[in-house]
Amino acid sequence: MQDIYDKLTEILQDVFDDDEIVASPELAAADVDGWDSLAHVRFILAIERGFGVKFSAAEASAFANVGELANGIAAKRSA
Repeated sequence: MQDIYDKLTEILQDVFDDDEIVASPELAAADVDGWDSLAHVRFILAIERGFGVKFSAAEASAFANVGELANGIAAKRSA
C-alpha cells in the first residue's frame, strides 16, 4: 500500500499545485485548499491515468477520504 500512497502524494501535489500535501488515510477534500468538484474530477482522472484503473462516477464520488480511495485502487489493481 505504501507505493499507492507515494503515487497519490505525487498526484495530489501535481493536481493541487502544493508540494506540502502528503497522502494519508484520513486526508479528505475538506483538508485541501481548492479541492472542489472540478478539482475532484481532475484528481480522479489523474489517478485513473497514473494507476491504469477506471472508476465509475458513483465510485469516484463515494470515497470519503484518501484511505478509502487507496483501498479502491488496490482492489481495482488486483482484480
